Amino acid sequence: MALEPHYYKNLIEAGCDEAGRGCLAGSVYAAAVILPADYNNPFLNDSKQLSAAKRNQLREQIQRDAVAWAIGIVTPEEIDEINILKASFLAMHRALDQLSVRPEAIIVDGNRFVPYHDLPYTTIIKGDGKYQSIAAASILAKTYRDDYMDELAEQYPMYGWKKNKGYPTKEHREGIKNFGISPFHRKSYNLLGSQELSLEFGE
Repeated sequence: MALEPHYYKNLIEAGCDEAGRGCLAGSVYAAAVILPADYNNPFLNDSKQLSAAKRNQLREQIQRDAVAWAIGIVTPEEIDEINILKASFLAMHRALDQLSVRPEAIIVDGNRFVPYHDLPYTTIIKGDGKYQSIAAASILAKTYRDDYMDELAEQYPMYGWKKNKGYPTKEHREGIKNFGISPFHRKSYNLLGSQELSLEFGE
């Protein structure tokens, strides 16, 4: 089913989405994307519904076709300081800050958002499967964050980040149990699930 081109019909609209909110390690990434008014890419969809190869192919198309796009990043240290929900909104705001074209309205995947300046916004549950600009943002946020986790996996191969991208898999938690935490783990998270332990990397 083709996704809707726009929610705000006569405004320059930016779609926003984040990636990495549920991860135990790594930064949270967000993207903001403004697509042309008459844009229609039938292959755009929620990034979780696409293969890695398809996401990377679409990333190139989005970056080529978009009126403007940008990535916002919030570090694990900042996540621990302000909490992941606020960090997700901050990452979206940072992405919006970097857009080369100022949007007149914002649509966001999910059910909560913190207002960005004085711009009108709408939150849309499962918006990455409904609107093209949110789907495009979900693809950019996911692919850029995956690239970042792949780089970290080279330095810290013991957590299986190449595969799990920092999400709480059994392999990831086994790595934490056996090796302690890395500098990129979110210390405010329950890193071992049911086993509450204070772990420092290398100890």
